[in-house]
Amino acid sequence: MSETLAMQKAALRRLMLARRETQNPALGHALAKHVLASGIIPKGAVVGGFFPMRGEIDIKPLLHALHARGHHLALPETPPPGNALIFRAWTPASRMLTGRYKTQYPDAPGLSPDFLLVPLLAFNKHGHRLGYGGGYYDRTLAALPDAFRLGCAYAAQEMGDIPVEPTDLPLNAIATEAGLSRVNI
Repeated sequence: MSETLAMQKAALRRLMLARRETQNPALGHALAKHVLASGIIPKGAVVGGFFPMRGEIDIKPLLHALHARGHHLALPETPPPGNALIFRAWTPASRMLTGRYKTQYPDAPGLSPDFLLVPLLAFNKHGHRLGYGGGYYDRTLAALPDAFRLGCAYAAQEMGDIPVEPTDLPLNAIATEAGLSRVNI
C-alpha cells in the first residue's frame, strides 16, 4: 500500500469512527426489518455475523430473528494477526468468550458461513468498504470467495469515495436502518 493511500485510509477511519459514535445502535432493529423483509438471506444459509463493538450498528436483533427462523449462525473469533477470522457456531444460549480486541465469540465448534454480515467503518454505492485496517475481513472474504457479503452499517457511514486497493473485495449488498441495496459487481 502506498504511503498516500495509507494516510487517506487512516484519516477516513478517524472521521468515520467519530461519525459512527453519534449514531444510535438501536437502529439495528430497523436494519433487521429491512434484511428480513428483503428475503436476501436464502433459507438454509449458514450466516456469519458479528457482535457489535466500537459503536457498530447492533445486529443482534437480526441474529435472534434468523435463529428463530432456523438459520445456523456463526460468530467470528479473531485469530493472531495475518489470519482470516475463525467462525464458531452460535445460538442465543451460547457461552461467550472474550478474545482479541475484546471481541466476543462462542465457545463452540467451527462453522463455515456461506452468507456474511460484514461490519465496516465506511462504504460507498459500489460496495467498497473501509474496515479498521487489520485486514481480518479482507482475508476472510478472500478465504470465502463464494460467500454472499452483506455490509451492515448506519446510513451515515456512506461516503462518495473510498480509497481502494486490489485486495479490497466489494460487498454484494449493504443494509442500513434506511434500507437494503444490492451492488452491481
